[in-house]
Amino acid sequence: MSSTTPKNIDRTQGILPQKEKGSLQPIPCKAIEEERRMQLERLAAGFRLFALFGFDEGLAGHITYRDPEFKDHFWVNPLGLNFSQICISDLLLVNEGGSIIQGERPLNPAAFSIHSAIHKARPDANSAAHAHSIYGRSFSTLGKILDPITQDATVFFEEQAIYDSYGGVAFDTEEGEAIAEALGDKKTVILQNHGLLTTGANVDTAVWLFISMDKCCQSQLLAEAAGKPTLIPDEIAVHAKAQAGSDLVLWASFQPLYDLIYKMQPDFLD
Repeated sequence: MSSTTPKNIDRTQGILPQKEKGSLQPIPCKAIEEERRMQLERLAAGFRLFALFGFDEGLAGHITYRDPEFKDHFWVNPLGLNFSQICISDLLLVNEGGSIIQGERPLNPAAFSIHSAIHKARPDANSAAHAHSIYGRSFSTLGKILDPITQDATVFFEEQAIYDSYGGVAFDTEEGEAIAEALGDKKTVILQNHGLLTTGANVDTAVWLFISMDKCCQSQLLAEAAGKPTLIPDEIAVHAKAQAGSDLVLWASFQPLYDLIYKMQPDFLD
């Protein structure tokens, strides 16, 4: 953890060439500025993708990225700006006390409450994503985790927790700490009567897991509405998760979506 306070971080420093379309080779970063810039590009792209998938809902939803240099600070979207309009220049840098260190717009207090607690409790979770997606929040009312009914769902096998103490909008830090405690060492947590939250070592993984998890919620809701789904046996689910849910595969799964949004809306890099 850095003992200094960042001042006027230049978000344009460390710009690397955009990856080639279809490339699944990670771009090596040789400096902190390059790592920060690359992940801020993914963070802004993540918001545009959330809008594309219909995850924007009024003032709700946030994705964060822990700064690679000032590790008790994180980058987050400002309150009141639609996901479809977010650019790198709009992102806020917030410290562990909830103060805005860089950025002009207000901070969503629920974003700070939830994400600050997760980043503090989970040094491995450099990114966390939460939104009020329709299938995720619908599934959350059932008070259970996703079943391994499809290959995609096996990615979440034994990687889910439930936070079942909904007490209103998470404006206080105690609520955020309780969510982080419920998450434990899992990659995802279902916030009962609220929605989904996913984490990752990088923005790519956290965003991809959210998108995939919401689709799995949709799949299970449809399957259960039609009948009783057939579960994949536990031992097969573990095997499939090792194949489809490794860190590299999760990262790679985001790359085609990044290519898509870069082609459609390159202004997120502004």
